[in-house]
Amino acid sequence: MWLKLFFLLLYFMVLFLLARFFEAVVWYETGMFATQLVDPVSLSYKKLKTILECRGLGYSGLAEKKEVSNLVEKSGELTHGELYSAIKKENEQTEAEDSSTTVFSGEIHFYELVEDTKDGIWLVQVIAQNQEAPLSQSNWGKMVQKVTQFGIRTGTFNCSSDNSSCMKRGWQRSTLVMSAPQTSASKGKVMLKEYTHQYVEIERIFRWMTSHVAHRIKTLRHSEQLMEEWHSDPARSIKMFLFAHLAQPPVFFSSLSVKFTGRIEFIFVDVRQWDNRSSLLDIGVTQSPAYILKMPEGIYRYGNSTGEFLSLAAMDTFLRSVQPEVNDLFVLSLVLINLLSWMDLFITQAATVKRFVVLIRTLGTYNSILLVSWLPVLALLQLPYLDMLYGFSLKLLRYADTTTLASLVRADWTFYSSHPALFLSTYLAHGLLVDYFEKKRRCGTRNQEDGSTNLEWLASLWDWYTSCLLHPIASLQQFPSDQSDWEDDPSFLLERLAFPDLWLRPLVNVDYIKALPTWRLRADGVSGGLQDIENDGSCLEPFVSSDSGVSGHPDDPTVVHIAASSSVDADRSCSDGSAAPVDSPSANKMLKGPHLTSPRPPTHLQCDWSQWPANMLLCSECVVCLENFMEEELLMGLPCGHAFHQQCIVVWLAAGRHCCPVCRWPSYKKKRASVSSFLAPQTQMHPGTGD
Repeated sequence: MWLKLFFLLLYFMVLFLLARFFEAVVWYETGMFATQLVDPVSLSYKKLKTILECRGLGYSGLAEKKEVSNLVEKSGELTHGELYSAIKKENEQTEAEDSSTTVFSGEIHFYELVEDTKDGIWLVQVIAQNQEAPLSQSNWGKMVQKVTQFGIRTGTFNCSSDNSSCMKRGWQRSTLVMSAPQTSASKGKVMLKEYTHQYVEIERIFRWMTSHVAHRIKTLRHSEQLMEEWHSDPARSIKMFLFAHLAQPPVFFSSLSVKFTGRIEFIFVDVRQWDNRSSLLDIGVTQSPAYILKMPEGIYRYGNSTGEFLSLAAMDTFLRSVQPEVNDLFVLSLVLINLLSWMDLFITQAATVKRFVVLIRTLGTYNSILLVSWLPVLALLQLPYLDMLYGFSLKLLRYADTTTLASLVRADWTFYSSHPALFLSTYLAHGLLVDYFEKKRRCGTRNQEDGSTNLEWLASLWDWYTSCLLHPIASLQQFPSDQSDWEDDPSFLLERLAFPDLWLRPLVNVDYIKALPTWRLRADGVSGGLQDIENDGSCLEPFVSSDSGVSGHPDDPTVVHIAASSSVDADRSCSDGSAAPVDSPSANKMLKGPHLTSPRPPTHLQCDWSQWPANMLLCSECVVCLENFMEEELLMGLPCGHAFHQQCIVVWLAAGRHCCPVCRWPSYKKKRASVSSFLAPQTQMHPGTGD
């Protein structure tokens, strides 16, 4: 997690330095920066029209270049960066196909998208039944391209699909309808305006729309109104002022007032016939036009920093950073968490298939955690007691977003979002470098799993998946395992699934292993009672006391002997949890106290069975490793009475198999001592050992 976070922060630093490098290259080639001003008089008539198109100002009645350049100056200062962005956007619109538009299927669809949307502007072309559209297909495409750059959405309502709805609304002929919020309050009422002019032309329709949208903005034309508005409610409100010699504000400014309804109040100050210039100086306005953001912390002059162009996209990014809503923060966190997740594709050093499997797992995990984490945040934001904390957080955010560094970050965000190919290619190049350095760093410590091929890892993944069905607790501790616990017999799966207690394993605390009895195997003639085994680093502690010896002697003909072949057969016969058969019909007669007895002693070792715990079954072999017990070896017993090598059974239990390898009795559960319990499958009697 921290490694991915480090590489992601390193990638952001690379993007920041790369943007500064591009600026240096442009300065070296042209001798100018993006923030330098451009004299509109020096531009061609076509470029001036492009600037007015991006700002949303009508120029149809202006035939002279001087008039057009004056209109550009009145709407705001022009920089090289804004000129480049405007020309690039125009070229993209020319090369692009017809912009997409919504086709409404009926009344409900129209209501949900148009009338129920409180923070957007719609232009809808209504086609009456058995009539033609008000605009031809080519003119409608141009209209869509013209208005969508200002965030205005478009759609077509064909009355043939729902004629009753058209009759109810009075749409008896083909027309154009515009919708916009009626007030500046959040979630206010939406008004529908119908285009009633006789001439249906693109410029006339655009002027009709902009005039209606501009009426939503509060317009001030006297100094008394300005001073009253400026000093009202200074502690909480955030207001965006435009001081300009214009009849109405640009369309991008009016469209932003709709998008930020309820968050930021937009005010247009018409200074064409201003009666008191000193009032402007009192509030810090020294030039016109001027875009002033008034906050409780002070005022901020928009347009003086890097990337602050007079366009919808640039000002929208600025205002979202200053006064974000919850959805903005959620989208930002979603982008960051997915960029962080994709780093796993390059950090993981393994086969290609495994890389993508790990990536999918990381994407699912991180996005799930993100969604779950946002739920309590949304609940806390609804509490009125946290308004003070929320306001304090926004205050700190505004202090940070009005710095020079923040303006550079916003400019880079705008630049890379408009060049997605550059963003993706740099991310891929950064990821390949991360992959290269990770290979070098792990070169000396690469394990076998990292070097496996795609087919090998897919096979291990299948083994892990099928093992999850049988041993879910153990399988989750090793994902995916390179070793399989399966026998070659395909019927093994069905046998295990037939016994739910063999695969639905409980979550068991492994501390019980410390309390299992542990002792050393003594040969005959070695004196001393049963000793406690001290904890020698194997996570085990003493259990059996020295006075727990039992009567009997290895030279006695009643000492038990269990052959290795008997233990192996017992293990196989009891893999399904059933008890192994006892060969001798007189086995029940051979019980003396807690131990089984046999006429013959073990051939490989004469054990001092007096040192054996009283509640343990006598045996001479570990069924886990299939090796005979040797003198001085450390043994461990389970509650069922079966004994094993201490190291073998600890590995068995630590892997999540909390049961006896022989009888499947739970290794953490005590078992009452009984005669039948000593007839375990591990103590099969030799044939011919009768009374």
